[in-house]
Amino acid sequence: MLYQLYETHRALLSPFSEFASASAKLYSHPLSPFTHTPLAHRVSAGLDLMHRLSKEYEKPEFGITSVKVGGVDVAVQEQVAIEKPFCRLLRFKRFTDNPTVLAKLKEQPTVLVVAPLSGHHSTLLRETVKMLLIDHKVFITDWTDARMVPTEAGPFHLDDYIYYVQEFIRHIGPEVNVISVCQPTVPVLAAISLMASAGEFTPRTMTMMGGPIDARKSPTAVNNLAMNKSYEWFENNVIYRVPTNYPGNGRRVYPGFLQHSGFIAMNPDRHLKSHYDYFMDLMRGEDESAEFHRAFYDEYNAVLDMPAEYYLDTIKTIFQDFALVNGTWDVGGNLVRPQDITTTALLTIEGELDDISGAGQTRAAHELCTGIPKSRQFHYDVEGAGHYGIFSGRRWREKVYPELRDFIASHQASASAPRKAAAAPRKTTRKAAPARSKRAA
Repeated sequence: MLYQLYETHRALLSPFSEFASASAKLYSHPLSPFTHTPLAHRVSAGLDLMHRLSKEYEKPEFGITSVKVGGVDVAVQEQVAIEKPFCRLLRFKRFTDNPTVLAKLKEQPTVLVVAPLSGHHSTLLRETVKMLLIDHKVFITDWTDARMVPTEAGPFHLDDYIYYVQEFIRHIGPEVNVISVCQPTVPVLAAISLMASAGEFTPRTMTMMGGPIDARKSPTAVNNLAMNKSYEWFENNVIYRVPTNYPGNGRRVYPGFLQHSGFIAMNPDRHLKSHYDYFMDLMRGEDESAEFHRAFYDEYNAVLDMPAEYYLDTIKTIFQDFALVNGTWDVGGNLVRPQDITTTALLTIEGELDDISGAGQTRAAHELCTGIPKSRQFHYDVEGAGHYGIFSGRRWREKVYPELRDFIASHQASASAPRKAAAAPRKTTRKAAPARSKRAA
């Protein structure tokens, strides 16, 4: 019932939101007579803020069309490599006619960015992808809003998430370097562990950024909520069925608007101040600051629904049973054994001020991956960085990315002979690709 009430409320606000937007322009457009009336700037700013507070935020686009490599503009095309009911594997293919740059692109490492399925769209990692494209071939998981998936597609559990990650790794091949951001650090570690236990190739490197590998360490408000409420409480209080106006009509989900409310409730004063500052920027005509606010909240306010099975599995497995660190996690009849990983290099990254994944939670991966030689295990603490600062913003660009780039680069030449042998069939397949691929990387 709560989901239906939310949709009704949203539908009622929609006309008001559009009216506020149109009226704001009426009081700010240079050709409008209302622009020259007293208090016009104040009225326009207030109406614009009302529009943004009441509008519906749709999934943004990545919008990455080019990137500079070696000072040369390289075109970027977004392609769908694999499409599954709950996720698309996207590839950002780079094109250039410059032979020197093309040769450089082809030699660069391949990365798979596993984006979080935790309320926001994968476009939250836009800046992450854009920086990686300078020195890497980039794939990313683009998770589907569960309300858009028909019930005929079946349920989606945490185990299915792991199987998806494994399929994407196999598709890319032994040359892949996996980067997991926040929530996926746990299922990604499980996916690679199971592949190692089965004798399959594992990625050259795995980087884990700000994730709850061991949520018992330095628990945050997010961890405490998951640990202090029972499984039944979550099932009875935060799980709802998708209304009839979506393709996923009847599917049980954890609604995105509830997750978003939780995000806002964690720092209400900060968001209130941000909106007030936006209003004042509009009043003063500080367009650059106002546009930065719009860009941030267009992303932050765009949320998706998570499948109920996946959400509840995550609560129980990661935050209540601590199955990974306790060695009791069973996936499809196979025990998750991180100690079986031996050839993949490991880098963990934590933000000093992270209020979502506390200090030590991600670093705990080193205690589990005992099969990886110490010479191939690394950790990096980002001073002054909060949760989002480790994958976006100035600290990401200036501190984190150089560390990550150098870590991946240092483990490419040391790839073992078995990896090369396993990759040979994929090289043969690529030779049969259309001739235009000679200009792409």
